[in-house]
Amino acid sequence: MKKIFLVLSIITVFLLSGCNDTLNNTPTKQVEMFLDNYKTLNDDVLSQLDEVVERENLFDDDSKEDYKDIMKTHYKNLKYEIKDETVNGNQATVSTEIEVTDYSKIMSDANKYLADHRDEFNDKTGKYDETLFTKYRLDKLKDAKDTVKYTIDFQLTKKSGKWMLENLTDEQEAKINGMYTY
Repeated sequence: MKKIFLVLSIITVFLLSGCNDTLNNTPTKQVEMFLDNYKTLNDDVLSQLDEVVERENLFDDDSKEDYKDIMKTHYKNLKYEIKDETVNGNQATVSTEIEVTDYSKIMSDANKYLADHRDEFNDKTGKYDETLFTKYRLDKLKDAKDTVKYTIDFQLTKKSGKWMLENLTDEQEAKINGMYTY
């Protein structure tokens, strides 16, 4: 009896995981899982964030950590709503509205401030010091409260029976990161 129960339990787990895979194998579910990876700060998202921070023009470890913390908060606060799914054979489009912190406005305002107040970012010798401006921008990004909504049409292709998200465009990445200039 215990063996039969064990076998049935194993079969049930197997069937449920098969059903789970089937339930997760829709274009909409793939987009939801992708965006939820940002909200939960999964390992892939954090690894990509580390790579981005290394490419940024940040001068010290404190600035790098500040930027990471800003983006982690940003990703956790990301909101989305699936608006539509269109499937045409092995191709699909999932229209999604996302709401993110409006960092684009912050960056634009900071650049305008720099243009009008460049001398505030000079070092003791009177020479412009970009590290001072970077710290100014990071402080402004930390204080960002305004949000903006964007529509993203995610493209998916069914390969070997599984829906796969296509690579994001630069515009889509900028929207997710709150840096899209509108």
